[in-house]
Amino acid sequence: MAKKEEAPKPVLERVYTIPLRRETLKVPPFKKANKAVKAVQEFISKHMKSDNVVIGKYLNLKVWNHGAKNPPHKVKVNAIKDDKGKVFVELVGAPKEKLEAVEKKKPIKKEATETKEPEKPEEKIEEKIEEVKEEKAEEAKKIEQEEIKELKKEHPKMHPKAPPKLKLQEARPTAPRSV
Repeated sequence: MAKKEEAPKPVLERVYTIPLRRETLKVPPFKKANKAVKAVQEFISKHMKSDNVVIGKYLNLKVWNHGAKNPPHKVKVNAIKDDKGKVFVELVGAPKEKLEAVEKKKPIKKEATETKEPEKPEEKIEEKIEEVKEEKAEEAKKIEQEEIKELKKEHPKMHPKAPPKLKLQEARPTAPRSV
């Protein structure tokens, strides 16, 4: 039998307000959000005494919300340290997500699915759906053919609302000027 892995138990839980402004002022504008994330990791590793820090989804979204050039000046976070030394940091008030391992589901037997016949009401619904789709496709083809016929009709060379072109009269040639 496979051994069940025990979920890590929280040992320590604290709420911190992390100042980010001083750290982000030290770098160029396009690197400010990156520096803010690193500052969060450094702050938590220092205060929770662990190098294994995981930043949560909502905290990351909060830091990057206004782009790389404009992170928040401070964030309020909830830090949870488990018995293995891993620290999970998440924004205060963020919904809690389960970190449990997903169990493998048993595969469905092929024999059971092959022997079962689809129920009659489902077949009727599927047939009706197919009929409606075919009718719509035929209507679309008819409309398209009508549009093509209209486009093939000879269009007037001039727009009906455009003013008529005036014919230019040939002018008499003028005498050359003497310079």
